[in-house]
Amino acid sequence: MPISKIKHAAKSLRTFQGINFESCLDNGETAEQMNKWLLEVSWEVANKGKQTVLYVFIVLRRTDLVGGIYTVIRSKVPITKKEYGNNYICLGPYNDSFVKTEVEVGESKIEAIRETVNEMKRYGVNVITGNWLIEGFPQVVLFDIGSAAHRLDGWKGDFFEYAHIGIPYHDRESNDALIFGFCVFWFIGTFIEHVKRIKKSYVIAHFHEWLAGVGLVMTRLRGYDCGLIFTTHATLLGRYLCAGAADFYNNLSRFDLDKEAGDRQIYHRYCIERAAASCAHVFTTVSKITGIESEYLLNKKPDILTPNGLSVQTFAALHEFQNLHAQNKEKLNAFVRGHFYGHYDFDLDKTLYFFIAGRYEFSNKGADMFIESLARLNHMLKSSGSDVTIVAFMIFPTATNNFNIESLRGQSVAKMLRDTVQNVQSDIGKRLYEICLRGRLPTPDQILQASDLIELKKCIYASQRSSLPPICTHNVCNDSTDPILNALRRCQLFNTRYDRVKVIFHPEFLRSTSPLLPMDYEEFVRGCHLGVFPSYYEPWGYTPAECTVMGVPNISTNLSGFGCFMEEHVHQAETYGIYVVDRRYKSAEESCHQLAQYMFDFSQLTRRQRIILRNRTERLSELLDWNTLGIYYYRARQMALQRIHPEFEEELLKCTSETFSAPSTPGVSRSSTPAPPDREEASDEEDDQDQPTSPNQQEQQSSEKSPSTIDKQYEPHLERADSVRLLSINKDLRRAAVDAANEASANDPHLESTLTDANDDEVRELTSGKGNQTSAFVSTSNSKPGLLPDAQTAALNKTLNLGLPLQGTFSDAHDGQRQAPEGETKPTVSTQDDLPSAHVLHKSLSGVDKTSFAPLSSSNTQFTSPLVDQQAAQSIGKEQI
Repeated sequence: MPISKIKHAAKSLRTFQGINFESCLDNGETAEQMNKWLLEVSWEVANKGKQTVLYVFIVLRRTDLVGGIYTVIRSKVPITKKEYGNNYICLGPYNDSFVKTEVEVGESKIEAIRETVNEMKRYGVNVITGNWLIEGFPQVVLFDIGSAAHRLDGWKGDFFEYAHIGIPYHDRESNDALIFGFCVFWFIGTFIEHVKRIKKSYVIAHFHEWLAGVGLVMTRLRGYDCGLIFTTHATLLGRYLCAGAADFYNNLSRFDLDKEAGDRQIYHRYCIERAAASCAHVFTTVSKITGIESEYLLNKKPDILTPNGLSVQTFAALHEFQNLHAQNKEKLNAFVRGHFYGHYDFDLDKTLYFFIAGRYEFSNKGADMFIESLARLNHMLKSSGSDVTIVAFMIFPTATNNFNIESLRGQSVAKMLRDTVQNVQSDIGKRLYEICLRGRLPTPDQILQASDLIELKKCIYASQRSSLPPICTHNVCNDSTDPILNALRRCQLFNTRYDRVKVIFHPEFLRSTSPLLPMDYEEFVRGCHLGVFPSYYEPWGYTPAECTVMGVPNISTNLSGFGCFMEEHVHQAETYGIYVVDRRYKSAEESCHQLAQYMFDFSQLTRRQRIILRNRTERLSELLDWNTLGIYYYRARQMALQRIHPEFEEELLKCTSETFSAPSTPGVSRSSTPAPPDREEASDEEDDQDQPTSPNQQEQQSSEKSPSTIDKQYEPHLERADSVRLLSINKDLRRAAVDAANEASANDPHLESTLTDANDDEVRELTSGKGNQTSAFVSTSNSKPGLLPDAQTAALNKTLNLGLPLQGTFSDAHDGQRQAPEGETKPTVSTQDDLPSAHVLHKSLSGVDKTSFAPLSSSNTQFTSPLVDQQAAQSIGKEQI
């Protein structure tokens, strides 16, 4: 698989379902012309770190650190701005410590945002606007949760009344999520009214994770003219079950979901997540494995998969990232020299650095399997007589008291010896210069004097120690119960002289200001040789993806989204430094042995082979670039708009008809393996020629050229065929072709109806309204006073299902999938069955005079007009080695 095939694979991804993604990136011209807006809602918007929230006189602190989702939001901004321009807005909570350094606060230049924010401020809700100081410079709207905390009790009651979900008083995180959700809900409703004053608008709200789910549920209940997308990056219950050492994937269909959530006291959070997935017009998740999980735990099959990408930095010359590896590896060498002082008897030129990093989830992140495999690798290296040394770093932040004294002493001893040697070198150089300047050659006694020897001996004696090098760089608080330390003790990995595998547990985030290991994470990764991530529960896996982008070979599993993605799109991925351990269909013993064998095989590679492997790994970065993977989010947004605005595609074609041209044949779905490259691109690289293929491999490669479709279970659920999407572009040409065929049919009856029937089929599917059932809104009564502003609004589709029971508990794990027998179900709201769903929607929205809502008082959460009829709500249930 040379570069040409990789580029072709990336090209096939960028043309997903016949869409030319690059043509959609017009810096927001189309979005501005169509009045199309994207609101990205996430707790991680301009928020990475701890948050302090004020509830009246009580200070509550959030201690959870965000990571993967923050990377998704931040790295996706540039590509999204290219599509939406200034019509892209990020909504999140206000974090004072982060905003001071990462956000340029200022009044928005968009009138609709200014008016919405001012209206919320009039009712005491503090809203901060500005621009996030990252690439793309997106607009942000941040809600100060503390300023709206006095409305918590009222909003809790409203949420329970309409969604049948109660929030316990003691759950501070869920209370924060509810306040944030209602603020987002309030903002969206008012914002839509302002943007619709000029002309028809298309608004999309994309919510990430259950913390933003309250806003989505309430927005759907209100029936706003807004496409709703919900993305779960990992199910909440899935994380808890896997953390509890459950045989998760083998028992997905057997879990009593209500009981499991209740036992872990997260039932209300689980309900919010499940309701958000059911209420969204488009439900997405990040990988195939998480799609399976969502289908069982949330009773909802994803409409489309949206794999996570990265902002890939490209180098003008290939050797540049190899130089970065050599530079950062030398920093690691300096640390290792100090850490292993007194036991430094191995050759750093024959030393490889492996690492594992992530959230401290001992089993979920595969730390247990990694340590066990290291013990087996140690035995394999000693048995084979290998002179290779492996230094394995484990970066898992946990509670510590301070640095380990032995670790600091080691760095001090190494620095003292280094300074002494540098002084001796300087003195020797001066003496050599003076002696040679006099025309004589120096004798050995003149080069190295007795005083120099004394200083060197002092340093050597000071570097001796009787204890073993520490396996941990810090003093862990609960040393006796720490899972990693106990696993290292059980496997007897104590950094002895005879061990070929050395271990270093660093229980703190890497930072360049550390006195022990002054490197940030990117520098550390570039300096290592192999990343090992044998995760049991990993919905996507940014750590192996970051390794790939930086040209570092890595090991993942087929239970991680990244591993599944690479297996699907890269043929013989191990030849590109992407090793995938089978943890789904093999036992733990077999998986552990496979991981140890992968690491042993990598340790036996020569320097040239590792250079080639790093080059190949770095090539795959194009597959993980947002310029390639951003099309999946684009498609999700288009699906959401099509489901609430069936006429959206026609309007889009009118706006892009002058610049957009589509093929006359329908676009096909991407293949699971890259298609063969074009002839002008079919040139192998020098390092590919270094490894000739066997006849069996050639036969496999020839068979690989035939594309195979992806698993049909995870194909996006499209209302209309792609051929219909392209129909209106070539409508005139098709009509001319049909007329010509009809004229010819008079002379040749065999030609009759060959074109007309095909065209009629597509026209019938385009006009039948079959694919738009999910957009069937109906009107509702306006007689109930209460939650929202005065307006006659489009209510809920009678088939909409929150996946929640009417009485607040689930009677069955799959109750959302059951249907009552025909004739027993009575509609809770009236509908017009004689009209297509699109007509019902437009008729129910006609003449509506919506106004933004506002609380009546600071102590009450009642608004001036109804949310929805309660019955309708109840129906929602160069590398140097």
